[in-house]
Amino acid sequence: MTFKPTKYNLRCCATGRIFEDGGWTLSDPECSSPSLIRAEYSTEKFSPRTDLDGFYRYADWLPVKRTLSGSCAPVTYKSTALAERLGLKNLYITFSGYWPAIGAKMETCSFKETEAYSVCARLPENNGKILVVASAGNTARAFAKVCSDNNIPLLVSIPEDNISALWFKQPLNDCVKIIASPKGSDYFDAIALADKVCQSPKFMAEGGAKNIARRDGMGTTLLSAVEKTGRIPDAYFQAIGSGTGTIAVWENNLRLIRDGRYGSHKMKLYPSQNAPFTIMYDSWKQRSRELVPMTAEEARTAAAEIDAKVLSNRKPPYSLAGGLFDAMEDAGGEIFKIDNSALAFWKDEFKALEGIDIHNAAAVAVASLALAAENGTVGKDEMIMLNITGGGEELAKSESDVVYAKPHLVLDPDLPAETIISEVEKLL
Repeated sequence: MTFKPTKYNLRCCATGRIFEDGGWTLSDPECSSPSLIRAEYSTEKFSPRTDLDGFYRYADWLPVKRTLSGSCAPVTYKSTALAERLGLKNLYITFSGYWPAIGAKMETCSFKETEAYSVCARLPENNGKILVVASAGNTARAFAKVCSDNNIPLLVSIPEDNISALWFKQPLNDCVKIIASPKGSDYFDAIALADKVCQSPKFMAEGGAKNIARRDGMGTTLLSAVEKTGRIPDAYFQAIGSGTGTIAVWENNLRLIRDGRYGSHKMKLYPSQNAPFTIMYDSWKQRSRELVPMTAEEARTAAAEIDAKVLSNRKPPYSLAGGLFDAMEDAGGEIFKIDNSALAFWKDEFKALEGIDIHNAAAVAVASLALAAENGTVGKDEMIMLNITGGGEELAKSESDVVYAKPHLVLDPDLPAETIISEVEKLL
């Protein structure tokens, strides 16, 4: 069967201008201010595809040109034990990870797989360029796995301190190469390194939050919840490093409102950060569109202190049109901050109550939900969606041996672009 992609146009969030996708468009070339672009699909009704497997059952709201092998969709279920512990009657957990008992089979144990299977399927086959992805950990693992399995050339840039995140059930295909910023650096340094590589025409930037495929891939978490419950939730909880996942579900919330069958309301957004890395929390508390100042040294120090290392983006898509500030302003809600001790407590509690291990970032979201339930931010009768963005890693590793990838190169992002490009091209 030949896959027929859904038709769509792009809308500039700053100006409202509608235009066609050039294939890998990341911004509106006619817009003079920082802005995301958004996909507007010709299929306005939410209709999961029965003819497609895994993640691609949501292909009608994905900007993909093809399907790739090995995908798995997020799984949503109604909580009993955690819900009772928190005094909540309608708590639904959307789980992205490895938990075969409920049908969750993401081998990298992270919802970053939803990004990778969407972004890589937006790429045309044999496009002639090498995709470049910068990551603090989980995104790198997801893209490396998907590209390795589907023979897609990829260059991953990651802080060397986070290299332990690159574990796999089998060695990577040679089409995947890994570079790292030195020990003591952070996610932003890995981004800076990737940006310099992309000055060469042989490479193409994945685009991060600006890539509609990344956001709409992550937005499938909400589609999973709505498919299970039949309605838009009242409240949404997720831990954030960049805020892209929260932007993504807000965008799908708007699409579901246009559909009309799942409610006409906007669910309140409750993202959370791991203290002391709280740049978006601090900015939102001031109701400031602009991010509060944070020096590179402050960011590296804070990133070293938090246990949820992936939540450490010091240049998140918060201020630009269509970004997290606009999502929060439009939908309402609050940003929480959670310290390491609360993270550890609720990580253990979740495993004891729900029966599966979860990542540190997901534990931040659980802790924020517990705080919101305790202080009355959410009511006991509200329908709540808790986005568990990663879990089952202990289970996955217990079932088979894993291999750890190592960087092919460690490069200082302050080196001239020409030097970095030269060294990277020697790998290829």
